[in-house]
Amino acid sequence: MKARRVEKIMNIAGKVALVTGASSGIGAATARKLATEGITVGLAARRHDRLETLVSEITKAGGHAIPLVTDVTDLVSCQEAAKSLIAQFGRIDVLVNNAGLMPLSSVDSLKVDEWQQMVDVNISGALNATAAVLPQMIAQHSGHIFNMSSIAGRKVFTGLAVYCATKAAVTAFSDGLRMEIGPKHNIRVTCIQPGAVKSELYDHITDADYRKQMDDLAESMTFLEGEDIADSILFALKSPARMDVAELFVLPTEQGW
Repeated sequence: MKARRVEKIMNIAGKVALVTGASSGIGAATARKLATEGITVGLAARRHDRLETLVSEITKAGGHAIPLVTDVTDLVSCQEAAKSLIAQFGRIDVLVNNAGLMPLSSVDSLKVDEWQQMVDVNISGALNATAAVLPQMIAQHSGHIFNMSSIAGRKVFTGLAVYCATKAAVTAFSDGLRMEIGPKHNIRVTCIQPGAVKSELYDHITDADYRKQMDDLAESMTFLEGEDIADSILFALKSPARMDVAELFVLPTEQGW
């Protein structure tokens, strides 16, 4: 009987990654985790001071990262970040579309400006960053794109109607993207769908009642840490080349959804 070939996990050291929303939370945790694995990380976010602090932290730990002040709602800004990475390192192997906003409110509060911000950052931001890196990944005939959706992309919650809609769009885009570019261009696509995670997302909530609701929830259960999501990304990234981890639901053990 012919022995079955066992494929080892992917060697990711030396790869180049672009992480959006890298100045805090899941993005910062992911950048740190990738850097410890030998990946050069382009840190994309709007807050330059936060990026510089994170670069210093990663460098002191023996990793390599560069700051890329980026507004994901602006396609040109995303393209400039991608061009900078390519100019310095010759490639982009990983994109983590993490930038996002979550200002809870009831629809009848008519916080239309907040709705538009979520659409711009959560949906357009992911599309812009993807469009910015895809030509390079296609030219390389390799790459891995991670889109940060949410359990809210599958299950609708009160006060989260618009947010859920944006994350459902990210989930749908991930499925279509994977089908279109996976077999054709050897690019893997993984949609990460976390439950409650400690982050600055809740700082965007302007509705007092919903802010209290989130604070109460945080006191009643243990949220995930950004590092938990970073570990999930690393698991999918290291999976053998024959595998595409299409979706990962990551929930707190106390979150019975």
